[in-house]
Amino acid sequence: MREDLASISKMGFGCMRLPLIDPADPTSIDIDQFKAMVDVFMEAGNTYFDTAFLYHGGASEAAVRQALVERYPRESFTVATKCPAAFLPTKEAAHATLATSLERLGVAYLDFFLLHNLGSTRTATFDEYGMWEFAQRAKEQGLVRNIGFSLHDGPEALDELLTAHPAMDFVQLQVNYLDWDDPHAQARRLMEVADSHGVPVVIMEPCRGGRLCELPEEAAAILAEGHPAITQAEWAYRFCWDLPNVITVLSGMSTLEQVEQNTASYRARRPLSADERGTLGRAVEAIRALAVVPCTGCGYCVEGCPAHVMIPDVMEMLNLEAMTRNPAFAKATYGWRTEAGRASSCIGCGACEAMCPQQIDIIHQLEVAAGKFE
Repeated sequence: MREDLASISKMGFGCMRLPLIDPADPTSIDIDQFKAMVDVFMEAGNTYFDTAFLYHGGASEAAVRQALVERYPRESFTVATKCPAAFLPTKEAAHATLATSLERLGVAYLDFFLLHNLGSTRTATFDEYGMWEFAQRAKEQGLVRNIGFSLHDGPEALDELLTAHPAMDFVQLQVNYLDWDDPHAQARRLMEVADSHGVPVVIMEPCRGGRLCELPEEAAAILAEGHPAITQAEWAYRFCWDLPNVITVLSGMSTLEQVEQNTASYRARRPLSADERGTLGRAVEAIRALAVVPCTGCGYCVEGCPAHVMIPDVMEMLNLEAMTRNPAFAKATYGWRTEAGRASSCIGCGACEAMCPQQIDIIHQLEVAAGKFE
């Protein structure tokens, strides 16, 4: 990893869940509280801020300008933002986001510019719009110092993208202790693929969207017994902070208290001991024991599916709901994980069940998922 990237604090501030004045209005960011949060974060020696064109309905970037850019010297922080080309109607609209982001943020250049949320069918739009070439030109023009992308997909997709686009300076991946050896998420393999290409990683979702801070009682009790003074969030962050080839680990903080707790945890951090890793492993086993579908993610079921239903992903979402006991979170995740083939597309032909080594009643489970998530 380049020396300048290696010197960045391993704790990053994700600006996607900022405090709101009106909870019903995602654009009503509480700037005064955000300023206080930024001050605590910066005073603790941290520098990395991650936002995006669409966060908070477009208000996140302007909030970063008010709370950070207008109050601190430009060389004292690093800022990242993202272009959501797959959600924009034209190539021109996608290319225009960079100028808009620079204006909203009030900066002359971005330290990190990401193509946002690649994976599945979304990647094709980035190719169609020429976003790879656009990002490279922006770097050559001095508008961007590091170019990369965020990915919600598997290690094979990551390997293909990094092989096709070797100019990428970094990649942003979902990594946490629950996903580490999960047969669907494959976070360990994602990290290994990035390392094999010599591309450093920004970790997102170390707490899996906050779910690892609200563990089911069965897992929470194991962590509390293992080390009662450590919060559930700290367990999650400590797993990620010392992983190799990591630029920073993002924390989507919403309150001043969270910033104070997380910065204190980071200052006092130490590598996980063997006993602590064992405790985390037992907690993961307890969470996985709550799963309702014995799907291993082998993928045999999708090979002959005439409706192209993303069956392993649907099964994973049923298990995610059971393991986290959070239907809203599972439904939101289902929305983007299965966009290429919803459960409701099933025609009941039975080809999947004939191929399933686990003999899962797939047709019924797809009906359940469609009822829960669609």
